[in-house]
Amino acid sequence: MVTRDPGTQDPRCLRALSDAHGLAIRAIHAPFLLMTRKVWGTDPVHKIHRSIELAQQAGAPLVVVHPPYRWQAGYRRWVDERLPGLAERAGVKVAVENMFPIRGPGSRGVTLHARQTLEDLGRFTHVVLDTSHAAVAGFDLVDAYGKLRDRLVHIHLSNNTGRGWDSHLPVDRGILDIDGFLDHLAVEGFSGTITLELDLRRYLDDGNALHRLLVGNREFCNSRLSLPC
Repeated sequence: MVTRDPGTQDPRCLRALSDAHGLAIRAIHAPFLLMTRKVWGTDPVHKIHRSIELAQQAGAPLVVVHPPYRWQAGYRRWVDERLPGLAERAGVKVAVENMFPIRGPGSRGVTLHARQTLEDLGRFTHVVLDTSHAAVAGFDLVDAYGKLRDRLVHIHLSNNTGRGWDSHLPVDRGILDIDGFLDHLAVEGFSGTITLELDLRRYLDDGNALHRLLVGNREFCNSRLSLPC
C-alpha cells in the first residue's frame, strides 16, 4: 500500500524488507485512498504510472487501482482507451478493484464510482475482488467469483459487519462465509494472489495481540487453501 510514508514509495526499502522477512511483494496498491489523495499528485493516471514504476523496481507483478469516480471523465476515458493492453506494454498487470455505494442514515446508498456492477467490472482486463466492499455492495462472493473468474487476479480478503459500511474485519468475525469462499477458491483452483486487508487500528498499541491476530488469520486461510505456513 503506497501511503505518505516514504518507505512505501522507495523500491530499495521495499526490497530490503522483502528480503529480510522472506516475503515476496505480490502487489502494489496505488495511492487512491482518501488519506493518500495527494500522494504523487492528484492525477489518477500519473499515480498509476508511478505505481507501475515502483512495482517494476520492487519486483511486484501487479498494481491495484480504484475505478473512476463519476466526475472523473478524463480518467474514465483513459481506462476505456489506454488501460487495455497496458500490462503487455509495462510488464505489470493493472487491476481494478470493486468499490461500494456510500450509505448515510436512512439512505439507499449513493454510488460515487462509475461502473460498479459485476458486469461492468467484467469489462476490465484484470480485476481485484475486495470481500468487504462486496458485502457493502450486496454481492454474493461465490457468484462474484463466478462472473469475474477469467479476469480475477487478486483478492483483498476480510469480513464485514453487515451494517452497510466497509469494516474490513478479521476473516473469522462477521457476516461473510469466508470459510466457504476459501473452500470454493481451493476447489476452483484459483491461481491469483490473496491479501489480508484488515482494519488493525484497535491493535496498534498491543503488539502481542496484533501478532496473534495476524498469525491466526493467516493460518485460517492456509488451512482452507492447503497452503504451506
